[in-house]
Amino acid sequence: MTRAASLREASGGSAAVLGRIAGGIATILVFLVAASIAFPSVSAGDLFNLLGIGGVAIGFAFRDVLQNLLAGILILLTRPFRIGDQIQQGGQEGTVEDVWVRATVLRTYDNCRILIPNAALFTSQIEVITAYDKRRLAFPFTIGNGDDVRLARRVVVAALRSAPGVLSEPPPEVLITGLGDSGVEMQARFWIDPPRRRQAVDALDGAIEAVKDALAEAGVDLPYPTSQMLFHDQTEETDGDRARQREGWPAAGRQPPRSRWQAGRSEAAARGGEPAPAREDWT
Repeated sequence: MTRAASLREASGGSAAVLGRIAGGIATILVFLVAASIAFPSVSAGDLFNLLGIGGVAIGFAFRDVLQNLLAGILILLTRPFRIGDQIQQGGQEGTVEDVWVRATVLRTYDNCRILIPNAALFTSQIEVITAYDKRRLAFPFTIGNGDDVRLARRVVVAALRSAPGVLSEPPPEVLITGLGDSGVEMQARFWIDPPRRRQAVDALDGAIEAVKDALAEAGVDLPYPTSQMLFHDQTEETDGDRARQREGWPAAGRQPPRSRWQAGRSEAAARGGEPAPAREDWT
C-alpha cells in the first residue's frame, strides 16, 4: 500500500500512514492464523466471531476516533486537496501542512497551527483556494448618479489592465450590480495567477488604488453614503391638510405653518376670549 500511495503522488507522510495501517491489518491476520495453528481446538471462525464482538465494543467506545480514522484514510486515498494547498473550512483558512490519520494540520496566514478533525473535513464543504492555476477577485465601488456609467466602465477597465498582478486574459470587467442609496453600485472583476493568498492581497491592493486614482482623474465621483429623512410636525395647524402640509420639506420662501397651540391662541385672541392652556408636550 505504501508503494500504491507513492504511485498516486501522495506525500511521504501519507504513504507512511497508509503503510502502517496495512501493516497493522496484516499483523492481526497473522495472529489469527498463528492462534488457530497453536490451538487446534479453537477454529478460525471462533476467532473471527470473538474479533467481531470485540470490534463492536471498541467501535462504540471509540466512535469519534474511528470516524476520524476512516475519514483520514478516505482523504488520503481520494485526495480532495494536496499538501501545500490553501483551503477554507468552517471559518478557518490556511495552508495544509500535513494530513494525519486523526486530523489535518492547517497553518493559518498569521502563523498559527490548527488541527481540523478529518471527519469534519470529509463531511462538510471545503473551499480549495489553490485548486486551479487562476483565481478571480472582485471588489465593489459606487459612482454618482449623475456620472457617465460608460465612461466609468472604460476608466476602471483601463486601470485594472495597468495594475500589477492583474492578468490580461481573461480580461478584467466591470458590472453594474444595482442602484444604491448614494449612487450607481458597480463591481470590478479581474483574474490573478498564482491564486495564493499573498498574491490576492497584493493584487487587490494595487487594483483598488489604481481604480480610485483613475476615477478621480477622470472626474468620476465616488460619493459618500447619504440618506434623506423627512420630519413631520404632528402639532401643526395644517395637520391632515395635504394641500398645506409641509411633510418636512423647507418652506421655500413662504411662512411656515404655525403650531396648533399658536393657532389656537390667535383664534382665541381674535374672539376676545382666553386661549386654551398649552400642553407641555406642544412646542
